[in-house]
Amino acid sequence: MPKDMKESIIPQHREPFRSVLIFGPPGSGKGTLGKFLSSAGNHCHLSSGDIFRGLAPESPAGKIYHEYAGKGLLVPDEITIKIWHHFVHGLIATNRYFPAQQLLLLDGIPRTLRQADLLEKHIEISRIIVLEIENVDIVIRRIQRRAVIEKRTDDLDTDVLKTRMEVYERDTEKLLDHYPDAIISRFNADQKPLEVLRDVLVGLSDLLTHQ
Repeated sequence: MPKDMKESIIPQHREPFRSVLIFGPPGSGKGTLGKFLSSAGNHCHLSSGDIFRGLAPESPAGKIYHEYAGKGLLVPDEITIKIWHHFVHGLIATNRYFPAQQLLLLDGIPRTLRQADLLEKHIEISRIIVLEIENVDIVIRRIQRRAVIEKRTDDLDTDVLKTRMEVYERDTEKLLDHYPDAIISRFNADQKPLEVLRDVLVGLSDLLTHQ
């Protein structure tokens, strides 16, 4: 197939993706919020967890991920961003994401300052949503209820969950310091999911309704 024909069939989007970053501790409702904003606002929600869980084990990216995950290690930041970027272009090629018309709602990425640096050439951040939890016991109960329903036994240990919360708080504060305060919007996630959604829609309606 001629090179120019191949490029015309699968166009490459070279402009930065207009993005909203969603931060929040485990159980704060990041995924629920992202999915609702995606379906109701015609945006594209992309969870880093979904990307890695969806990798075919026999694919090149899947082999790399399972090699690290199988040893209990995190995938290196450079590889994480390469896999993420490849996945986004796959969404574009299969007409599941239209960057000229949609915001990209990123949930779970970046997780480190290095990832944030690597992402800068790929995304243009319109807003950062931070879901804040004051009452840790509330979010732990949420996670444990979900763990029972989804049979995720690793999410039942209270001490482990509290450690995950502490790690999140430490790492996320470093990340948020990387970005200007003017683009950060904080919301109380101790509330019920619909109340959190209400606050986000009211606070960011101009951005989320803009096409």
